[in-house]
Amino acid sequence: MEGETLDFLAGAGLRVNKLNPRQYSASIPALPDALVLFQRAPDIPRSVSAGDMDLGLTGYDTVAEALGDDMDGVVVIHEALGYGGCRLVVAVPDDWDDVNDLDGLRERVRAEGGLKIATKHVNAAGRFLAAHDLDEVRVVRADGALEAAPAVGYADFIADITSTGTTLRDNHLKELDDGTIVDSQAVLIGNRAALESRPEVLALARELLEYIEAHLRASGQHMVFANMRGESPEAVAERIFTQTDLGGLQGPTISPVVARNPEGSNWWAVNIVVPSARLYEAIRQIRGVGGSGVIVTPATYIFEERPARYHRLLETLGRADED
Repeated sequence: MEGETLDFLAGAGLRVNKLNPRQYSASIPALPDALVLFQRAPDIPRSVSAGDMDLGLTGYDTVAEALGDDMDGVVVIHEALGYGGCRLVVAVPDDWDDVNDLDGLRERVRAEGGLKIATKHVNAAGRFLAAHDLDEVRVVRADGALEAAPAVGYADFIADITSTGTTLRDNHLKELDDGTIVDSQAVLIGNRAALESRPEVLALARELLEYIEAHLRASGQHMVFANMRGESPEAVAERIFTQTDLGGLQGPTISPVVARNPEGSNWWAVNIVVPSARLYEAIRQIRGVGGSGVIVTPATYIFEERPARYHRLLETLGRADED
């Protein structure tokens, strides 16, 4: 997940400066007060919970495995960073024709007894099984290619991470219909005590949220600039609002064009934000209402008044709202 995280941060304008791939520390030029430390994904939630690290980026599956219900020391600051998506699922051999859901699995466990499940996520899997009246199943810790466990014989079925299910199917395994243990993607977490007591940590969390939220909001959006003739901004806006894809965020920005020969020019510059999926149609509509000189550039950030998740973080910490 390291490569995806570095790419995500770079896309958000938070490039990590890691000069040597063997280094375990690095810096972010845009956040000069931050020290970046690299750890194994499963170790990050524990380090943040213990206070060894103030903030962490990791998959939610590792948080669920490492901490479970013991989340008192950790705050999930952003729960949906949009990359690293996967699921921790229960999968059984596809020749278990009578087992397609947890009810079927319970019947098989009661009929045969002594069944074993292989997984790297022993805590999350164990809690899931206990919550669904499957305490009799023995959880076996395993590394490597878990998909081979039923064929080799050291477990009867598995709980493993999957994104598309292809690897499971290729190894003659099938997900249970209701066997998702954890829906996971990358998350930003923080140490509760550090966020509560150290203003610099809370300030860093806010700055990260500002960059991340603005970057995610701008994803798939384009800035479109065009020139249009008109008697007034209101007249130009009236023509724009006859089109379905030219509304922008709150509306178009319309400003006068300073021409070399201002007499009788009546030119206006129009600026709107358009989703990528509607870009060509928007350009066609701009032309249809008299627009020309259309320039398009990807939006890097769209900042709102303040990230909603920062407001939620303050509420979680029991702090008064800030400006």
